[in-house]
Amino acid sequence: MTKKRGLGRGLDALIPSGQGPPADAAGVRQVPVKNVKPNPRQPRLNIDPAELDSLSSSIKEHGVLQPIVVLPEDDQGGYTLIAGERRLRAARQAGLEEIPAIVRDVNERQQLELALIENLQRADLNPLEAAEGYRQLIDDFDLSHDDIAARIGKSRTAVTNTIRLLKLSAAVRTALQDGKISEGHARALLALSTAQAQSAALQTVLSRTLNVRQTEELVRKLSGERKERKPASTQPPEEKALEDQLRQALGTRVTLRRGTRGGSIVLRFYSDEELNALVDQLLGSSGEK
Repeated sequence: MTKKRGLGRGLDALIPSGQGPPADAAGVRQVPVKNVKPNPRQPRLNIDPAELDSLSSSIKEHGVLQPIVVLPEDDQGGYTLIAGERRLRAARQAGLEEIPAIVRDVNERQQLELALIENLQRADLNPLEAAEGYRQLIDDFDLSHDDIAARIGKSRTAVTNTIRLLKLSAAVRTALQDGKISEGHARALLALSTAQAQSAALQTVLSRTLNVRQTEELVRKLSGERKERKPASTQPPEEKALEDQLRQALGTRVTLRRGTRGGSIVLRFYSDEELNALVDQLLGSSGEK
């Protein structure tokens, strides 16, 4: 059975689960598309035109299945969007004059927090857009990494690692934004302490078309670390699978080493933030933002 990711607290009360109620259901009304102003805290920098075309075509055929959420702005029938940026744009593109909406009267803090969380949960944000959204939740609402993780259904480690992407050099951020490198590449480059070193390593990654593991090795060499000794024998597939499971769970590189009796598990971290996130993950304690 597929586990459904829960909505954040507060957002669950605003947006019903499933496909959404029909247009005449209680709490949902049809509002003029032209009367809805854009979301003031839209973390998504770009919306793929092909994605918007696809959603617009679906809306033309099936209508808007999930209502948007809006805040009443004045007595003249104006609204400010809280959640549903892509649906609103696609509805406009499809030529709809009205769109189903749930109208909620919330304060400014609730409005901005819900808008950010809705986008972080429901939209396919790129890593930098997600990182900027997390940063806004921290700066504007004093949320900790644990608070954000609970609201969006991710681990604290994943939130911390994503926020760290904001420390990348401008050149690396642009490459990540443009899809020239993956988030794995970017995390590896974060181990380099200066923007100049990150940008120089990026050029090597791009010119040589290095994969993530090769990028990690390049970073180790540039940092003056010695290359790890490879085990004398081929690693059993079950051990490799266990390493992969631990890596996914902890969000960092994991090496399983066998000895004559027992062995060891080596966890990598590249900053104090990653170390703190690992400690919290392993001990199950609450960390600071």
